[in-house]
Amino acid sequence: MVTPELSAMRREYGETGLDEQAAGTDPYVLFDRWLADAVSAGITEPNAMALATATTDAVPSVRIVLLKSLDAAGAVFHTSYASRKGTEIAANPRAAAVVLWHDLSRQVRLEGPVAPISAEESDAYFESRPPGGRISAAASPQSQVVADRAELERRWDAVAASPSAGTRPDTWGGLRLRVESFEFWQGRPNRLHDRIRFVAEGDAWRRERLAP
Repeated sequence: MVTPELSAMRREYGETGLDEQAAGTDPYVLFDRWLADAVSAGITEPNAMALATATTDAVPSVRIVLLKSLDAAGAVFHTSYASRKGTEIAANPRAAAVVLWHDLSRQVRLEGPVAPISAEESDAYFESRPPGGRISAAASPQSQVVADRAELERRWDAVAASPSAGTRPDTWGGLRLRVESFEFWQGRPNRLHDRIRFVAEGDAWRRERLAP
């Protein structure tokens, strides 16, 4: 097995920067613009974000989830409330996330408290999912140990054959991260990157530049 020379892996970032004028005063507007750029660039899963949670003992965990909506109320993703992230958020209701668009040398960090969305909102999103995904949400004991793949498939078949197939389980739904802090990162040459942070202050945002 050939071990990659990790210490030698690097790339130089481009000249395009992010200054205060381009950042504007509303982080949601800037996020929408950057997301549109990622979609136009053909980035795979442009709404994928790494979500970090922690136990009450400060033991962290992180995984990739899909951002399904972002507005003034916050960033919404969906999961089993009985999953590891679900139980950690229930016990320690804060999280941090990062969306990375590497081909554009951009990332956005989000931080804030997390709470479940309404049952009506969860139902509406659940009904928009493909039938197989709805069945999987009910069949999978997310984050729990299972014997093998065959056990998962038996569970899936059992739910698919039940009268309640396609119904959202009470243990599955949306969570909303109410964003208190956005940080927009743009890669620049010589590792002198641009970092613009927005911090919520009441109904307004304080904008500040961070050193790279």
